[in-house]
Amino acid sequence: MFMRFLIPLLLAAAPATADPYAVLAGDTVLAAAEVHALIDGQTLTYHDDGQSRYFVGGAYSYSYAGGATAYGVYDIGADGTVCVAFHNGRNRCDRFAWRDGGVVLLTQKGDRFPVRR
Repeated sequence: MFMRFLIPLLLAAAPATADPYAVLAGDTVLAAAEVHALIDGQTLTYHDDGQSRYFVGGAYSYSYAGGATAYGVYDIGADGTVCVAFHNGRNRCDRFAWRDGGVVLLTQKGDRFPVRR
């Protein structure tokens, strides 16, 4: 009887190994070379009308649909992860994936933002 309770307790205590980017079946995460081709010198527009601008040389800006803009610098890691260091001290890292013929931005928080085609 003791083992019946011990096993679920041990499983609950095991460290979580979930992917923080919430990659779903059917997603194809972009490699670094694909990410460079997708974003370097480009502007990506999302379905909420927000825009990420990835300037050649590493400058970055995100313009919200309401008009405010956040500025920073970006870097693409060897695994294709895009990390942005904002001038306000905040940082974030994202991945991109192909999904159903389009591109989706995947955040470390598990959010998914489709890029407009």
